[in-house]
Amino acid sequence: MYITYIGAYDNFIKLVKGLRKMYYVPHTYPWQYQYPYYANAPMYHHGRQPVYWGFPNGVEHANRFNGFRSSNGDAPISLTDYGPNPFVVNINAATKQNNTFRTALWTGEHLQVTLMSIDVGDDIGLEMHPNVDQFLRIEQGQGIVRMGKDKNNLSFKRNVYDDSAIMIPAGTWHNLTNTGTVPLKLYSIYAPPNHPFGTVHVTKADAMAAEEDHDNGITDVFGKTPDEWIQHTEYLVNEGLEDVKKGINATHILQEFILMGVLVGKGYSPEKAYETVEAWECTGESKLLQQSKNM
Repeated sequence: MYITYIGAYDNFIKLVKGLRKMYYVPHTYPWQYQYPYYANAPMYHHGRQPVYWGFPNGVEHANRFNGFRSSNGDAPISLTDYGPNPFVVNINAATKQNNTFRTALWTGEHLQVTLMSIDVGDDIGLEMHPNVDQFLRIEQGQGIVRMGKDKNNLSFKRNVYDDSAIMIPAGTWHNLTNTGTVPLKLYSIYAPPNHPFGTVHVTKADAMAAEEDHDNGITDVFGKTPDEWIQHTEYLVNEGLEDVKKGINATHILQEFILMGVLVGKGYSPEKAYETVEAWECTGESKLLQQSKNM
């Protein structure tokens, strides 16, 4: 009787193996068919999952063509303003990595992403943006957000935690206070941008000082004062003077260097802006530049 049972068990194992071969689904997409897997059925994963790129663990991959950059997993990145170029980042890791009150991570024409760290017991500060919608997402800690149309009557009040998303309509007074025991880490999306390109406020006091300078008429445009912009674009001025010496007509020079200035305002370096506009002319991508040069 024992031998009969053993034989039946062996036959059953052979049958299972045969069925596996018959209905085998290749693991072409390993994230779709994880064990246990179900063919053509979505896999639902609750909570954060790491993202695995095709590079060694802990290695940050940067493809610098066309200014594109991506960050791998939780590998530390340089926290600077990558706008307006295409950019991919682990926003959770970048937010937790940031230890400044505010650092601009990406500034484009229509929106801006900043990282923030609020000390225990501190707050962002009561503020209102007349023409800017704002999105906040908390990645660490807990706090209380208050909002209202009247700065003296913030009737909207909510407790917020890790993973909370906060939407702030333009024209709404608001404040966010850290009520936890660790720094409150969050990122903010402004639409349109609310701070100068490359903004870094190490402390809340720095942010308040920048606002005070602005209120007192000290101009700070996209992270630089007027004199700093003049120094920054000196390269373009010198190149323009060289074109004057070559006898190139004024219309062409103005077209080129105004375009270069626009690109610098979008985040290009003066050298990159010069190369880009020159390429537009040389390759014929801009027929108007070619026409004005031949005037």
